[in-house]
Amino acid sequence: MNRETLADGCDHIESLKEFDALLREKRKLRVKLGLDPTTSDLHLGHAVVLHKLQQFVEGGHHVTLIIGDFTGRIGDPSGRNEMRPPLSEDQIQTNMATYADQAGKILDMERVSIRYNSEWLAKLSLADMIRLLSQTTVARMLDRNDFSQRYRSNEPIALHEFLYPIAQAYDSIAINADVELGGNDQLFNLLMGRQYQAQAGQREQVCMTLPLLEGLDGQKKMSKTSGNYVGVAEDARSQFGKLMRMPDELIPRYARLAAFRSEADSLQLGAALGGGSAHPMDEKKKIAEEIVTRYHGAAEAKRAREYFEQTVQRRELPTGDVPQVSVGSARRVSDVLVAAGLAESKRAAERLILGGGVKVDGVVVTDPRAPWMQTVPVMLSVGARRFVRVLPN
Repeated sequence: MNRETLADGCDHIESLKEFDALLREKRKLRVKLGLDPTTSDLHLGHAVVLHKLQQFVEGGHHVTLIIGDFTGRIGDPSGRNEMRPPLSEDQIQTNMATYADQAGKILDMERVSIRYNSEWLAKLSLADMIRLLSQTTVARMLDRNDFSQRYRSNEPIALHEFLYPIAQAYDSIAINADVELGGNDQLFNLLMGRQYQAQAGQREQVCMTLPLLEGLDGQKKMSKTSGNYVGVAEDARSQFGKLMRMPDELIPRYARLAAFRSEADSLQLGAALGGGSAHPMDEKKKIAEEIVTRYHGAAEAKRAREYFEQTVQRRELPTGDVPQVSVGSARRVSDVLVAAGLAESKRAAERLILGGGVKVDGVVVTDPRAPWMQTVPVMLSVGARRFVRVLPN
């Protein structure tokens, strides 16, 4: 894997000269990426940096994926204008249970080392922490935008939040990293790694940051918390349907960061859309199919596209592979929605009905207390993409 490929798409490299020097050594570099299990789902935003990590795997380097089971208890303050609630150990264990499987949709996990930073951070004594804290200053911490903005706005900054970039920096010392990857909101944390490595007598790591992918709302970065995400482990239909909601102005951005088209192709697409020679709907479908193919294969992606065109564009009831459920003793439509997995709770089911999004065999249900009286199989739908065939008891 050549230098141009490894550097392609990075927002910032600290420093490119040092990176070139590392590559000239013709050895396997120690490359790290840290992920905190703040939620249970990896999404297309994570995939941007995971894709770059896979390029280092393909280049034959020593790649380590560090799961922040310890730093997750602190909470990463990067890019936040308020305190992130620390996670409990139980929450962390639940969230990270499937991280390796999800990351494996992008990474060749047989060639990736997985480490948990509790291996070394949990062993630090109070004396160790005082020593680490003494190696930086509050003024240095306030250099980062999120802390300085909160300080100027009189928003609280908890002392434990200062520990986060120090703990992440210690991860780099623990594995003697040559290169660390991260989103561009992580630059401060990555640079702290350089600072602490130098103080520990190690060679300073090269920091490589990548763009943040905007979520489907077009406003905030993609995250499960904001509800604007597409999970890498979601089924093909769900991925395709969600991707069709990407804002028109972000089509070239998704082509570049989620479909991993070249910068030249993405710029050309933007020009075609701006000039009217390309239609947003057509391009969204192409990009969505490319992305779904990455996670489910070409055949599933094609079926997901056909399903979208049938159920959303032509507004036809689906045929063929539709989940079938039996809902037992459910007496109301709202009960059936919950039993069929189309609503998380009865209250949520009632909101869906009141919003006009629930249909039985294509007929809108308007009464949240409507009884369930079906004695033959019927098609129950929520919105334009979620269907189940309900079997009679």
